[in-house]
Amino acid sequence: MQVITSESVFSGHPDKVCDQISDTILDAILEQDKKARVAVETAIKDDFVFIFGEVTTTAKVDYKEVAINKLKEIGYDEPFNVLEKISKQSPDIALGVDSTESHEQGAGDQGIMFGYACNETKELMPLPIMLANQISKEMDNARKEKYSHIFGPDGKCQVSVEYEKGKPKKVKTIVVSAQTKSWINRELYEDIIINEVLTKVLDDKAIREAEILINPTGEFVIGGPYADSGLTGRKIIVDTYGGYAKHGGGAFSGKDVSKVDRSGAYYARYVAKAVVRANLADRCEVQLGYVIGISNPVSIHINTFNTGVISDEAIQGLVSKIFDFRPSMIRKELLLDEVKYQDLAKYGHCGREDLNVAWESVDLKAKQLRKLYEETKRASQVL
Repeated sequence: MQVITSESVFSGHPDKVCDQISDTILDAILEQDKKARVAVETAIKDDFVFIFGEVTTTAKVDYKEVAINKLKEIGYDEPFNVLEKISKQSPDIALGVDSTESHEQGAGDQGIMFGYACNETKELMPLPIMLANQISKEMDNARKEKYSHIFGPDGKCQVSVEYEKGKPKKVKTIVVSAQTKSWINRELYEDIIINEVLTKVLDDKAIREAEILINPTGEFVIGGPYADSGLTGRKIIVDTYGGYAKHGGGAFSGKDVSKVDRSGAYYARYVAKAVVRANLADRCEVQLGYVIGISNPVSIHINTFNTGVISDEAIQGLVSKIFDFRPSMIRKELLLDEVKYQDLAKYGHCGREDLNVAWESVDLKAKQLRKLYEETKRASQVL
């Protein structure tokens, strides 16, 4: 028996607030200038917001206004002081990243990215992180639509799943830590969380069998940036696979898609999901390695954890014929110029079939992979 745990956070968690502000600024810039180079970080503590980073763009954006509006949308209505420190991206980077007549667009940074897929859920995601993200989303919905007088914006949840022989067997433990108003009766908010939130995510049997812990310290009244500082990019495991699979270390939010930390990770997920959807493996992990200024990755590695119908090397050979890993082609194929990145800055960037992002729409690629596999198989039998 094995137990795997994943965590998610609500939209009002300080780190997630910073991710959302950074990605909302990115969206505002890209709306005016698709070719912009953006690397924006946000930090928050108490009533102070600090926006900093590097931006090269023709767009005119009021960063303070964007931040204040996003804070209000999340649920923080109190006044905030906003300081910004934005400079232009180094021209040294542009030499290798920008495309010219003699130079193809290169990767916007060096680094490694991972993508993962498995057949545990319909989204081909690990079950613990999918459940945790769904609980976070339903908690936010319940607060905004019905219970803003009971719950504050901050909170997090955690789901532990028991596995037997590599397959999820049951939900073992559910933890929900939700910020509440000071006068709220504990039995009231526990009843809401169990009977109005968890029932939208899990069936009655799963809820009955699970150990459910709600605000296990006893109280959670002081929350948001007054309880904890926040910073862009500090919830990268929440953003991906919940610790179930590897992570290359690079954050997503606030970065334009020339940064392969973002676009490369999306593409690695795209490839991994296509491999599983094509029934070439039950699990698939894709690792990519990029060098700044160079278009093609220096390494592509596929691991199916001994679940593949053929060897990992053979699957990698099929993948190399179907997928194009150059940043300029990733941008086109995944329609990255059309994405609203602030929508991804909560409840995860992977498994988001609800947002219709292209890296989750793999049916065509899966069919191409399967067809190529069948053709290769027939050819080998003939020989």
